[in-house]
Amino acid sequence: MNALKRSSQVAYKRWKDRNISFVTSQTDDKSVLTVHEEQPGKDEPGDEGVCTIQEQVDLEDSKNRSSGISETFTVEEAVEAIGFGRFQWKLSMLTGVAWMADAMEMMLLSIATPQLRCEWRLSSWRVAFITATVFIGMMISSSLWGNISDKYGRKVCLILCMMWTLHYGLLSAFAPVYSWILVLRGLVGFGLGGAPQSVTLYTEFLPIKSRGISIILLGVFWALGAVFEVLLAMVVMPTLGWKWLLAFSTFPLVVFAASCCWLPESARFDVLRGREDKALDTLKYIAAANGSSVPTGRLIANIQTDRGRITDLFIPEYRKTTLLVWFIWFCNAFSYYGIVLLTTEMFQAGSACSATDNSNMEPRCSLECNNLTFADYLDLLWTTLAEFPGILITLWMIDRIGRRKSMAICFVLFSVSILPLYACTQRTVLTVFIFIARACITGGWQVAYVYTPEVFPTATRAIGIGTGSGMARVGALITPFIAQVLLKSSVYLTLSVYLICCLLGAVASWVLPMETTGRSLQESTQSTIEQKNMERPHGSETTESSSNTCPQ
Repeated sequence: MNALKRSSQVAYKRWKDRNISFVTSQTDDKSVLTVHEEQPGKDEPGDEGVCTIQEQVDLEDSKNRSSGISETFTVEEAVEAIGFGRFQWKLSMLTGVAWMADAMEMMLLSIATPQLRCEWRLSSWRVAFITATVFIGMMISSSLWGNISDKYGRKVCLILCMMWTLHYGLLSAFAPVYSWILVLRGLVGFGLGGAPQSVTLYTEFLPIKSRGISIILLGVFWALGAVFEVLLAMVVMPTLGWKWLLAFSTFPLVVFAASCCWLPESARFDVLRGREDKALDTLKYIAAANGSSVPTGRLIANIQTDRGRITDLFIPEYRKTTLLVWFIWFCNAFSYYGIVLLTTEMFQAGSACSATDNSNMEPRCSLECNNLTFADYLDLLWTTLAEFPGILITLWMIDRIGRRKSMAICFVLFSVSILPLYACTQRTVLTVFIFIARACITGGWQVAYVYTPEVFPTATRAIGIGTGSGMARVGALITPFIAQVLLKSSVYLTLSVYLICCLLGAVASWVLPMETTGRSLQESTQSTIEQKNMERPHGSETTESSSNTCPQ
């Protein structure tokens, strides 16, 4: 092919009423459509009044489109073409181990604190503060890990936070006094603040059809972690004590540390920072693992350098969504950890949780120094197993009725389930309704984990999940003082707080401005704005298109 470009006029059409000419010029590899407006006294269109209304288009693109071959493709199109396969299953296992570790560290709080109360003769406030310090660490670090993930990569962030958690999780097993357990568990919480970034990484490798179900199924690892922690406590606590339980609970983190070298970086993130070659290599690797192929052509890069900015969450297109998502995360964590802590506290109270002699008085829970018995662990295991039916119900709902309605329904069902707890009823009835309540709030929180990465673009996805997780930790920070301190004074008031919170969460879920079911992931903030503009009524298109016309 000649290196010099040969231009030839292939079309010349005059608009007689306004003396306007449309000229299409061709070169070896480009086509340019130009509009000329003749000036008075000139025979041919000149440079004056020239307005190019169409950018240069590669002729090969036109030829390939006419023949059904796409010359360029996006990461979204590549992920859809590759589909769900062996690679996603392996990634599910690895990110699931991180999720399992997070669940075990959280479940540990409700199991170890009763023994700490007895061993160190702690008041209710000091026991609650052990739980609170973990959530303080998570609250402080969640946004920081999100910023690291958006700026430096999902893989870097996830490995760092898991290694941090493993280190301080092991050290906390050697805490000699109360002050040391506070500091070390706070540092464990700081590392756990980055655990939700595993969902960010996982989401960005999933095709649309399997995204909702796959993220919900990731919650199975959380449920497995919670169940495994209870089983571990049944064996370890009566014989070896809480220190060995803390040490053994780091096992999933050890597995992750041994396997993280395989973990790939997100192709969406690489494209956003201008590393198309690295993203393409990742996509080819995934395609080879799944037995498929990437689309032919060139990978399009949608570069955005200002990634991970919290201010981008408050642009007009996202402001309402961000605030509502934050509140939903707060309600989920506040209620989930509340029901977890209430379970052990009310089981430990046993028959003491009964009405007083004065019938006008409400029931109170007498929380004395009692270690958890085998029966307590067994009932705790049954309520923990509620995570699994909660996940199954959510799997059925999420793609049928959408993300928003699923979250709203879960909040309402949780509120209904805790109503019978207003009466200090028999232990069996108590276990059943706590089981139902935990299933509902587990399902609702899993849907929030699906909705959040879907609604925010790649440029702010990690910071969106990070800040949402930070708000969840605010709720988790407050809930020990409700479930472990306020419960001692008033069962009614304690339950009422959770009831009202979840009803407000249902309202927030219902009024979310965007449904993400079946929606492709957006890469940059600008692409999201453009898509919203395209989704506006056709009447607004006239105004937008008028900006492309030549000046009068």
